[in-house]
Amino acid sequence: MTLRDTLETVVSGLRDAGIDHMVAGSVASTMHGEPRSTQDVDLIIDPSSPDALDQFVSRFDSARFYVGSHRAAYAQRGMFNVIDLETGWKIDLILRRDRPFSRTEMARRRPATIEGVTVDVASPEDIILSKLEWAALGESTRQLDDVRAVIRATRDHLDIDYLTHWAHELGVANALQRALDTAG
Repeated sequence: MTLRDTLETVVSGLRDAGIDHMVAGSVASTMHGEPRSTQDVDLIIDPSSPDALDQFVSRFDSARFYVGSHRAAYAQRGMFNVIDLETGWKIDLILRRDRPFSRTEMARRRPATIEGVTVDVASPEDIILSKLEWAALGESTRQLDDVRAVIRATRDHLDIDYLTHWAHELGVANALQRALDTAG
């Protein structure tokens, strides 16, 4: 059993339940930037109802998967996880925040392949902005390293106007400018 098996099970479950989703976090930044190791995958999800989330969760065999409190996550627009006890992979399922940036971010996702599984992935610009937000919350150098790596790898294709607009809206404009200046 591998990441492919775990990811395929989770993504097919989301599709079957009609839940929009996208890969974000370190796996997405690795796709757009530089590789780094991780043992979890962040998936932003947008279930239309608690019933859709129940349908998704019902497919997981408790002998193989641990599933966190999805109902509480839905009520709080928070997160829960699915842990594959056979592979050790953890999938963090983060409910899309109810704000303009998060709706736009979800609308801009793009198809990609991870370990042979076709999934939607956050755009490079949205990964940069999200990681800048996370860095502002915790002063994480890892988040900022990921931001600079994505900038270096995609600089010629980044939508700077989009980045600048949302960086101001999200309160990370200074951090974005520092990242652009130091990305090399």
